[in-house]
Amino acid sequence: MGLSPPGESYNKEGVGIPMYQGNADFEFRFPKRRVFTTDPKRFAEQFDTLVSVRAPVGAQNMAGERCCIGRGVATFRYKRNNDYYTYTYFKMKSLMKEIKQFNQTGTVFGSISKADFGDLATVIPPAEFVDAFQRDIKPIDDKVIANCMQIRTLEKLRDTLLPKLMSGEVRVKLEQQEAST
Repeated sequence: MGLSPPGESYNKEGVGIPMYQGNADFEFRFPKRRVFTTDPKRFAEQFDTLVSVRAPVGAQNMAGERCCIGRGVATFRYKRNNDYYTYTYFKMKSLMKEIKQFNQTGTVFGSISKADFGDLATVIPPAEFVDAFQRDIKPIDDKVIANCMQIRTLEKLRDTLLPKLMSGEVRVKLEQQEAST
């Protein structure tokens, strides 16, 4: 379970370590870098599964890098083998119906505690099934992860170049090809 650092350690200038506080930071598969902290308290490692535990409960992402997790996030990883991030991600996804029921609890907004997670009934398959799942699905999942990372790189490039192209600061030279007959 996450723990929020002191508010004075937050910044948006990229100083320190990325910090994720919950649903507001979550996008497709990976959270967006929005807030950083110079005084992290709890960490998630790259590829850990992240779950929003407060208002709303149950949004899910994956850490793209080592990061700080605030009090609105819990992190999960497979105990038997920390490299089984694909299994962990999809196992948590399979529990989302039960987890999201905690949105109806609480006096002001929904939340789920560490004890609540511990009380969730879940089937733990035999190790050989988990190994087979990881072996068969991880290559596909790794491609999704690589595509997500590439999309983020291309978005940054677009966001850097487009204003320069629009202002005329950067020009593109077009070469005409001769028509072959």
